[in-house]
Amino acid sequence: MSQHVLLIGGHGKVAQLMTPILLARSYAVTSMIRDPAQSATIRKLGEGHPGQLNVLVSSVEEVRSEQDARKILDEVKPSWVVWSAGAGGKGGPDRTYAVDRDAAKAFIKASTSSPSVSAFVMVSYLASRRTKPGWWSDADWASATKLNTEILPDYAKAKIDADEYLAAQSRKRGADFRGICLRPGTLTDERAGKVELGKTRGSGGKVSREAVAKAAVEVLESGYKGGWLDLVDGEEDVKEAAERVAREGVDAFEGEDAERIFALAD
Repeated sequence: MSQHVLLIGGHGKVAQLMTPILLARSYAVTSMIRDPAQSATIRKLGEGHPGQLNVLVSSVEEVRSEQDARKILDEVKPSWVVWSAGAGGKGGPDRTYAVDRDAAKAFIKASTSSPSVSAFVMVSYLASRRTKPGWWSDADWASATKLNTEILPDYAKAKIDADEYLAAQSRKRGADFRGICLRPGTLTDERAGKVELGKTRGSGGKVSREAVAKAAVEVLESGYKGGWLDLVDGEEDVKEAAERVAREGVDAFEGEDAERIFALAD
């Protein structure tokens, strides 16, 4: 059965790159955008593709509860949800927490509570974690810690909270749900090339937005059961990398305080 994908943050660069990939594979896509003026740009992405494209004008800033998110899910009726929205550092800390944490968590809760939704992809960032992973050096961890505590502290707190909540709610939901946290390095506008996906060798590294879009789709199609996947430029084909992490059950969540995080489920 072909999936119906709800793309939250549909006007964002990654989502705009993901939309035609999904449509070309005959998926139905509902692109959620905040401004009606963005509709023409999104609709153009659907030209020449077999999949059905719908545009939903609804701002994530107005989603303040699970009930708000559920109304959108009930209207769209997606089977997969992709969160590619963000405050983008605009509007100060309050807006960052409202969008990157609170609205994200509302959609996570609503999605994991909806039997018809079987997968949720959170586009996060590489350093979104509280514990040094065993495959990173001390210098890698120091760089990540500086980013999280000095450079982008509010963004980091918001994203880490949302990522942990997805892990907790996905575990509570069970094996019929795939909670996938895709965690790219510094984003570029280069063409997609080969990647390193799963447990990256460090906390640095760049990756193109196009590669993020492709990786999200390939991981969904691979049957990956869920977890955290870091992503930077590397030496492996995107599709092959997705199939590998699915086959091997790779999860960069390893090393986090699972007991504390899983207790966050509500």
